[in-house]
Amino acid sequence: MEATRRSFNKDFLLALAADFKRHGPQAIAKVRNQQPAAYTKICALLVPREMKLEPSGGVKAMTDEQLERGIELIKEMLAQREAGANAKVVDGVPEPVPASRLHRTDQTRSWMRGTPRSGRGE
Repeated sequence: MEATRRSFNKDFLLALAADFKRHGPQAIAKVRNQQPAAYTKICALLVPREMKLEPSGGVKAMTDEQLERGIELIKEMLAQREAGANAKVVDGVPEPVPASRLHRTDQTRSWMRGTPRSGRGE
């Protein structure tokens, strides 16, 4: 009896895999569009309910060099976070300027070409 059940399970899973290969993406999209609650439930059922995490030595297993490098990286991350927290953020939206308000002078033309402007000691 056990061998028959294993054989059936194997055959069923092979057929399911072959069917999924042919129609899987379309079937997923159809369920997602037509039955979003069922789609969400399926997604939730596929996520493990609990993950078993076991320590793998942690800090005690690290060498002095590894600890020093870790401390350096943490200091760098904290410095970057602090620099970002102190950065000024300018929130704005660019506004188009009508061509009639744009007028070039000899000074702006020379500046745009990269040549120094005259009369400013530059």
